[in-house]
Amino acid sequence: MDAKLLLLVLCTGLGVGFLVLAVQQLVAVTRLGVRGVLAEGTVIPRIAGDRRRTGLVMFTDHLGRLVVVDTGAYGRLRGLPQVGGTVPVCYPRDRPTAARLWAPRYLLSPAFGGFLASTVAFVFGTRLTR
Repeated sequence: MDAKLLLLVLCTGLGVGFLVLAVQQLVAVTRLGVRGVLAEGTVIPRIAGDRRRTGLVMFTDHLGRLVVVDTGAYGRLRGLPQVGGTVPVCYPRDRPTAARLWAPRYLLSPAFGGFLASTVAFVFGTRLTR
């Protein structure tokens, strides 16, 4: 098999894989928006020994239970306010611990990353096979 053709096939496969992941992310966000429960969460600080700088989000689910959700390492970059601030949270009715911040940056950044990675893979494959 020709090396250029193999490289094109590998880059196309990688691009299609990233594209599928991005579409799955968009479908999950859409499903959460349609079937999810919207709540107001409060940003609380982490414990003193934790090295991560972003806070946690605490909210009350539809049954009155307190739920604490970790927004991850990039919470501040995705629109998480400072400690004490409030943020909208959306969660599936049967799994409140799978809550997500209901902010465009937090919801769409994984899909945008997938689309960007698939575009780079497609362009890389087509440019190297010329």
